[in-house]
Amino acid sequence: MRKYLLGAALLSTAAITPAFAQEEAPFTGPHIEGIVGYDDVSEGKGDLMYGVNAGYDFQLGGVIAGIEGEYADSDVKGSGTDLLTTGDSFSLNTDRDLYVGARLGFAISPSTMIYAKGGYTNAKFESRFDDGAGTIYNNGVTADGYRLGAGIEQKFNLFGPSGFIKAEYRYSNYSNIDIG
Repeated sequence: MRKYLLGAALLSTAAITPAFAQEEAPFTGPHIEGIVGYDDVSEGKGDLMYGVNAGYDFQLGGVIAGIEGEYADSDVKGSGTDLLTTGDSFSLNTDRDLYVGARLGFAISPSTMIYAKGGYTNAKFESRFDDGAGTIYNNGVTADGYRLGAGIEQKFNLFGPSGFIKAEYRYSNYSNIDIG
């Protein structure tokens, strides 16, 4: 019995695959999206992040490749006191984040894609240090880095034939940041 079920499953997969390959490429074309998520700089002190992303994807069979750009901002703030001397304080606020990169995905169904992404990112941070003796230092810093991520995207027809929703994890590394 097990042998026949496996054979029937393979046959149905083979019968569905040619039809899937002949459909239009649903992931080809431009996209623009609003972004809302959670941003965490370090130590679990995260907050709301928001922005806009735009790009263009090309689908060839079950493989999707694309380019994208993003502008995002965040409400993440961190602070500490008594760092160097008693009475001093330091605060760091995230500001805008720019990203340009590429993504490579695979259609796991006619309306679902999984993907990985990577590219260049540039973020701005605002820092403030008060030495506790009346001297205050303010500093705005931009930092270059890279971003890696992975996600899943689901097409649906709520906003027309190009509507979609996605969930994504991303990691950004700014190795050259100097906030001092």
